[in-house]
Amino acid sequence: MIIYVSNAIEFRNVVDANEITTNIEKAFKEKTGRYPGSSEKASWNNSMQFMERIIRNSGVADDCGIFIEFNIPNTRMRVDFIVAGLDKKGNKNFVIIELKQWSSANATEKKDVITYVGGGNKQVAHPSYQAWSYKEHLINLNEGIHTNNLNGYSCAYLHNYIEKEVEPLKGKQYSDYLEASPVFFSNDYKKLQEHLFNIVGEGNGMDILHTIATGKIRPSQKLINHVTGLFKGNQEFALLDEQKVAYETIMSLVTEQETKKTIIVKGGPGTGKSVISMNSLGTLLNRGFNAKFIAPNASFREVMLERLIKENPMDRARIKGLFSGSGQYYNCKPNSFEVLIIDEAHRLKRKGAFQYKGENQVEDMIKTAQTSIFFIDDTQRIRPEDIGTVDEIKRVAAQYDSEVHEVELDAQFRCAGADGFINWTKDALQIEETGNFNGWDKQAFEFKVLDTPQEVYGKIKEKNDEGYNARMLAGYAWDWTSQKQGNGNGEIYDVKIPEHDFSMPWNARSLSTTWAIKADGISQIGCVHTSQGLEFDYVGIIVGNDLKYDNASGYLYADYSEYKDKMGKRGLKTENEQLTALVKNVYKTLLSRGMKGCYVYCRDKKLEAYLKERLALISGS
Repeated sequence: MIIYVSNAIEFRNVVDANEITTNIEKAFKEKTGRYPGSSEKASWNNSMQFMERIIRNSGVADDCGIFIEFNIPNTRMRVDFIVAGLDKKGNKNFVIIELKQWSSANATEKKDVITYVGGGNKQVAHPSYQAWSYKEHLINLNEGIHTNNLNGYSCAYLHNYIEKEVEPLKGKQYSDYLEASPVFFSNDYKKLQEHLFNIVGEGNGMDILHTIATGKIRPSQKLINHVTGLFKGNQEFALLDEQKVAYETIMSLVTEQETKKTIIVKGGPGTGKSVISMNSLGTLLNRGFNAKFIAPNASFREVMLERLIKENPMDRARIKGLFSGSGQYYNCKPNSFEVLIIDEAHRLKRKGAFQYKGENQVEDMIKTAQTSIFFIDDTQRIRPEDIGTVDEIKRVAAQYDSEVHEVELDAQFRCAGADGFINWTKDALQIEETGNFNGWDKQAFEFKVLDTPQEVYGKIKEKNDEGYNARMLAGYAWDWTSQKQGNGNGEIYDVKIPEHDFSMPWNARSLSTTWAIKADGISQIGCVHTSQGLEFDYVGIIVGNDLKYDNASGYLYADYSEYKDKMGKRGLKTENEQLTALVKNVYKTLLSRGMKGCYVYCRDKKLEAYLKERLALISGS
């Protein structure tokens, strides 16, 4: 979606007439259906004045093309400014310009991150990286660009920023991006003018912009080759036993594209759904399919991406466009993708979910793809808005005449292959009567209910120090202090258990999507939203007062007042049965994150006694 488009002379005239902000605001309302915020309007009013002078004084041709606020399709990325035209050799070029009104910023040790001082020391992407990543996304995923030999360039312009003698934004850690995507400061306006003239100065840019705007989303061969290389030799995505069978079944079904298909892959925790989904992405891309990986949970999605790229930021920007959330497909054209791979599909949302403007994300997926592949576990729905169920997928598939195929995964690869533990957990939490009281191999998988949270954390810290991937997790039974209140990096110890003089912070908001794989994560507590879909060697679980046990009835129940997930309990104040089902799903999800062991502390002493009694019934305990 393009908010504003014009040629260079029209842009200059509109800015000179002081009408640019009004025109952009009008176009913004028409294209998005909402009014821009006051900060957005102030940014346009300020930055466009600077860009008008750059365009005018650069000497570029009047028919250079200009995009303002270009929304990259199926993403939330909005490019500030694009100028397009020919160079002296006749090459078709475009330049992405990231505009910042900053006056100060500090460096960090990370290759692609700085601290924006004006934003309350908020960590943000380096503007050169930001511009470069937008360019990479377009070059790699816009068919119009890579089939018409358009050349992309990028840079950042900090028009209010006076460069310091030792400039933090030009630190060595940023050199890769600065070379590929230079940054221009307030005093660099002549350099920027010359830069643009050399790339697009000969004009004739409107056709170039039209090619970009109408280009279909399709990975370039260069990107496909790159992704294929990342999968080779990556042991984290090796397929085992029935995972291989399920994967081959999917491949055979997708190969035949004459009919619309919906594939449902059902499996509990640890059955390998994500290993299969990621392998499916790599293979389908390599076979020439226009495929994309979708996961509603941002933390799960980001960790999958990190595991594939091994934390190389440049690889991240190149392939990130192949991964997305589930909220942007409500207005896509039917069958605009050949394949959509939806992992953690039980978290797909209905109308009214946060920032979702559509009606039904299951329908969005099936409508948008010729073949949609859903990886799902019905017992991991944790909010009222989660509508991703097998029944709902089948209902929508019938509505769109989509042929349904089901694949069942049974073998347990998490919890040291302890199917017995997963079955025991579902039975003990009263989610499903499994009739499994025979236990599991205690040497292969360790499970203990401990008396204090300190004991649980001690076990996890010990395992972490031994080199295992170990993390603390808790139910959403404590408020989470916001970043605006000074809690950006886990400074505030929200998870408090005063009866044991115990407290820890929730995972840092600055690490929210990658907390699970960052070293600092060991001193913070994750919740279901930052751990669902992921796995660890060992997990320590704190069961809060949101889940309790009633001795008289023998049933577990959720305490509405103690459950702090506002979206997770919305509309359920008088619907305790439904709330209880969701809270039990939360704890079942948390308890099944460990591969080698799990240690538990319960605030509710009746619940603790109940779990210990259940454990005592298992032979060999």
